[in-house]
Amino acid sequence: MTTPRPTAPTFEHHHSGFGLGYSEPRLSWQFEADDSTPKGWTQSRYDVEITWIADEIVEHFSVDSDESVLVPWPARPLRSRESARVRVRSSGKGVDGSVSESPWSPAGVVEAGFLNRDDWKASFITSSERIGPNGPLQPLRFRREFTLDTPPGKQWHARLYVTAMGVFQSYINGKLTSNEEMAPGWTSYKHRLNYHVHDVTALLRPNEQNVIAIEVAEGWYAGTLGFRGGTRFLYGDKLAVLAQLEVYSDDMSFSSVLVPNKDWQCRGSPIQSSEIYDGEIYDARLEDEQWNVPLSSASSGDWKSVDIVPWPSAELVAPDAPPVRVTQTIEAVDIFKSKSGKTIIDFGQNLVGKVQVRKIDVPEGTSLTFQHAEVMEHGELGTRPLRLAKATDTIISAGKVIQDWAPKFTFHGFRYVQVDGLPEGSPLASKENFVAQVMHTDLKRRGDFECSNALVNRLYQNVIWSMRGNFLSIPTDCPQRNERLGWTGDIQVFCPTASFLFDTVGMLKDWLQDLAAEQLQEGRGSIPPFVCPEIPMSGWPHMPEAIWDDIVVLTPHVLYQFSSDRNILSRQFVGMQGWLENGVKRGADGLWDEDHWQLGDWLDPKAPPNDPSNGPTDTILVADAYLVHTTEVFAEVCKVLGKAELAEKYSSQTEDLRRKFQHKYITPAGKLMSNTQTGIALAIQFSLYRNAQELNLAAHDLTKLVQRARFNIATGFAGTPVIAHALTKVCRSQLAYRMLLEKTCPSWLYPVTMGATTVWERWDSMLPDGSINPGTMTSFNHYALGSVLDWLHASVGGISPAEPGWKQVLVRPIPGGNITHASVSFNGPYGLISCKWELLGRKFSMSLTVPPNSTAKVILPSDIPRDVARDDEVKYQIFGSGSYDLECDFEAAEWPPQRLIAPHISPPEEDIA
Repeated sequence: MTTPRPTAPTFEHHHSGFGLGYSEPRLSWQFEADDSTPKGWTQSRYDVEITWIADEIVEHFSVDSDESVLVPWPARPLRSRESARVRVRSSGKGVDGSVSESPWSPAGVVEAGFLNRDDWKASFITSSERIGPNGPLQPLRFRREFTLDTPPGKQWHARLYVTAMGVFQSYINGKLTSNEEMAPGWTSYKHRLNYHVHDVTALLRPNEQNVIAIEVAEGWYAGTLGFRGGTRFLYGDKLAVLAQLEVYSDDMSFSSVLVPNKDWQCRGSPIQSSEIYDGEIYDARLEDEQWNVPLSSASSGDWKSVDIVPWPSAELVAPDAPPVRVTQTIEAVDIFKSKSGKTIIDFGQNLVGKVQVRKIDVPEGTSLTFQHAEVMEHGELGTRPLRLAKATDTIISAGKVIQDWAPKFTFHGFRYVQVDGLPEGSPLASKENFVAQVMHTDLKRRGDFECSNALVNRLYQNVIWSMRGNFLSIPTDCPQRNERLGWTGDIQVFCPTASFLFDTVGMLKDWLQDLAAEQLQEGRGSIPPFVCPEIPMSGWPHMPEAIWDDIVVLTPHVLYQFSSDRNILSRQFVGMQGWLENGVKRGADGLWDEDHWQLGDWLDPKAPPNDPSNGPTDTILVADAYLVHTTEVFAEVCKVLGKAELAEKYSSQTEDLRRKFQHKYITPAGKLMSNTQTGIALAIQFSLYRNAQELNLAAHDLTKLVQRARFNIATGFAGTPVIAHALTKVCRSQLAYRMLLEKTCPSWLYPVTMGATTVWERWDSMLPDGSINPGTMTSFNHYALGSVLDWLHASVGGISPAEPGWKQVLVRPIPGGNITHASVSFNGPYGLISCKWELLGRKFSMSLTVPPNSTAKVILPSDIPRDVARDDEVKYQIFGSGSYDLECDFEAAEWPPQRLIAPHISPPEEDIA
């Protein structure tokens, strides 16, 4: 028998443990097991070994506990810059009673960043003179030469603590200090500014001349942000950098700190401008390739002195989120001429990032431009959805071969790139000369799903690609047009899906702190902004809004479900309570004010293209349904945090609001007043009906609506995340499958049949004739409508958290449609959970793996009720850790379900994937 093996411990929700901002980081570890590991193994004790790297002192701690996720730091607090190696060992027993002790885990290394303001000796610096135009700002280059004296006979290490007012890349002796892109990322710069820590030991030359160099562009800090022309210089109109280089002997007996002072120099970059929306212009004729290496001609010439910039009001923070990186390179699949003769590169995948020119040779002074777009329309580049964004990068040739060039400080959403400026009569460039670099926050992948239906699998991949492209520093709505903002409604509905696909906890936890800082500013009435970080938006006043603003309660709770981290709830608690107590604009009955404008079921397919909130579902009903749900979730948060009186208060308030919702919207006969798919689905999912009789009536009414719609989508932002869940909850899962597998517009698979490789903003962003939707708001990369993946994971694949942090897994696959097999996996806090099933005729077979120190609540398909009234009588089994093969007999309901079509109409042929 083999004891489960703990993995190297991780620290808080930090992506690496290096440069974190905690003095007492909590520890977590997973377990690896094999076929010889005792089933039902549960930890009873753990040991922690901490080796302090400076002096190699080793400490041991033993704790009697079954906890292995976010356990307390057992030793003295870390000091700034201090590092330690941490190993863990677990003891426990299996279901057979056998007691065993694991081997020591591999070591995890933790190193603290700056934990105190006084650790910063450096100052922000900028050019002493204005360089370039007043806007867009020309990027700046900074450099400083120095001699590094190191102690003889001692091992040493070096760290660069660096950030910018703008976005930057840093170099030592001509080498990049990291592979980060768009650093330090976008935060609410008036409240929080990220700094980064780079290990630069290997880049320095001891006892020789060295140079540190930094290039900075305006990025989000000083660039134009927002639609309808946007706002420039939202945070400041000067580019500045902060860099502190520290060298220490490993035993900390020697130290040297290099900080910015008047020895730094500054000049303009050959990048003439670099903007988020419009792209980058690089003049290779102005390049000095020696600018960032020591003892070069770059140290003379037109370099300017620097000025000290006042310290910002924002707190400098070490982010838990991983940085933005280039995570993948994609080869071009085709290069062709458009109908008008333009050169077009096709990368075969809608993505977010930038184009790299591998090699191209054009005469000096030639301007090559690369205009990016997501689609082709009638044989030409489809640029209308970009609105005012130019999305164009330019390189001006110096007469040398252009090799391995890519823009540095921008990104685009694109599949197609139009190349202009090639000399007249030159042959069509080779597709091998261009690659696309995929950029996003480098999140760790967690979950996966696959089934027997190829189009569903393609939909799944499309959602992943949309998430990757829209998780670039912050969770955005879209990555291509003059917007790219952190809309709260999008991530609120998508968070369960996102947190299954990738480990989002560190990133979203950081972002929620920005949201709370902006929500709780004086004079804001505890109302969150529509977008975070907040920017001025013409036509969007600061006002309370259901669904979007409910994020302050619902999203921290989702992160808690995926992590079991109560600290996230306590950190966001003031904002949660403030929203419900002060932010919601209530009527006399405590529900939403009936006269208040709401976004409602945004982008319902029946809404006019340029009025996406004007759908058929009553917007106030949608808001009130969410209010009941949000209040109930907040009551649960109070309970988790041990706030018993508040939990009782908000539980009572939930029931009062539910009764008022029922009185207002549900007739005595049990009919919902807003008889739409969204209205009924929300009422089902949020438990708003009075009794099983009304719930059965709702199931009947929702069934008719779905059949009458011929299984096409009839929901927007509010209804889409819940429609499949609601149908499943009322024992109509075959209808959910039928909607999933519909191919005509509007449906989840219509874009797939149109060649989509990401999720669209609208169900019909591209019309069947190849025309782009006429609405001014038409993106081909929007993850919100991909929230159906939450249902694929929980009901098709069959796994979801039964307890916070996946301590217990709910395993409840419901086969249906024409899908004959499916597999789902999730690399959770305790280890890998997997479920794979197959249905052959009436024989259902399932293979299940449960990680050590956790359990699974298993409901086989044969035990799932087919009657709403029996939902609380479900049979289940509890399994401890291990691998299991289970079987049952199962016969699905009628397939395919029938459509409701008038008898005088000839039914069209069904179009099922």
